[in-house]
Amino acid sequence: MKEKRTGEQRNNPLHEITLKEIMEALREEYTWKELAEEININCFLKNPSINSSLTFLRKTDWARTKVERLYLNKMKTNNK
Repeated sequence: MKEKRTGEQRNNPLHEITLKEIMEALREEYTWKELAEEININCFLKNPSINSSLTFLRKTDWARTKVERLYLNKMKTNNK
């Protein structure tokens, strides 16, 4: 079973990338307003900060999934 998990993680493009690193990379590309336009999340509009976003995203799976998708799409675009 351990080998399967290792193999799955090796194929995961987000393996070893922290949520904080994802948010910092997105903030280099987008303003808070732009992030809120991409993903309708209040923590991007009301008193936005990396820390408040991390707190919300760590407890809200649907929002974290959207942020991770945006990050992956941004990385894919930047690598072309």
